[in-house]
Amino acid sequence: MPSAFDITTEFIQANGLTFEVDTCGGGPKLALCLHGFPESSYSWRYQLPLLADLGYRVWAPNLRGYGRSSRPQEVRAYDLDCLVEDVAALIDISGATATMLVAHDWGGAIAWMFALQKVRPLERLIIMNLPHPLLFYRGARKFPQYLKSWYILYFQIPWLPEWMLGLNKAQLLGSILQASAIDKSCFSQDVLQVYRLNAQQTGALTAMLNYYRANFYRFFKPLSPELQTLLATPLELPTLMIWGEEDVALSKFLTYGTAELVTDFTLHYLPGVSHWVQQEAPEQVNDLIQNWLAR
Repeated sequence: MPSAFDITTEFIQANGLTFEVDTCGGGPKLALCLHGFPESSYSWRYQLPLLADLGYRVWAPNLRGYGRSSRPQEVRAYDLDCLVEDVAALIDISGATATMLVAHDWGGAIAWMFALQKVRPLERLIIMNLPHPLLFYRGARKFPQYLKSWYILYFQIPWLPEWMLGLNKAQLLGSILQASAIDKSCFSQDVLQVYRLNAQQTGALTAMLNYYRANFYRFFKPLSPELQTLLATPLELPTLMIWGEEDVALSKFLTYGTAELVTDFTLHYLPGVSHWVQQEAPEQVNDLIQNWLAR
């Protein structure tokens, strides 16, 4: 059934930056959708109309460094704390009566920390293919996941990764997206062109890779006692996790034990679906979201 709402683009000032935001709907409650690497707000094109139909005002920003959002040059500007502050500022400027975070990949890392730190009150949390940070920290040192995380080490090299990803109008970036999908049709040439054009903007690839460079120490530095306590404290927030089982970057075992860290937790595995779960299986994802919100 077609949605009654169209997706429009606005430019919103928050946290001293400008964010290019895809918007849909106009309800009093906000659904803030946070994308991953190397995607953009476009990755939520199937979910925005659904959430609008369910009564939410939906915002899908291009995170700092992506699309036509502000692109700070300093590596430290992409530290996770700065990204969390962006989310808080967007929520504040929205004036919403309640907020739900919907997040994938890097957006999921931001959303988990935002929720655990209780930066602003949240009504619900939906996470796709990004584990709880404590489980990721523990699992990243295990051999299967360590092999899958090789690209994090590669991204620490100055200028070379962005040069390679940007060759031939970001051909490699598009090829990686399509090759890592199970259903290749979800990344048609038209879809890939959106992501390739974003990556071709001046400084965009460096900004995108700076997420990994600014937060590299978080992957391998021992947890402080304060952070250990924060991450181990059960999250009392209704949380839905949707996980495409054929994820080339993140192992399924990273989800094991999440129910012990979230008091109200629902998990759905999608077999035969890749890391790009909301784009590759939009009907399944949308049904799961709708049913969970209606419970």
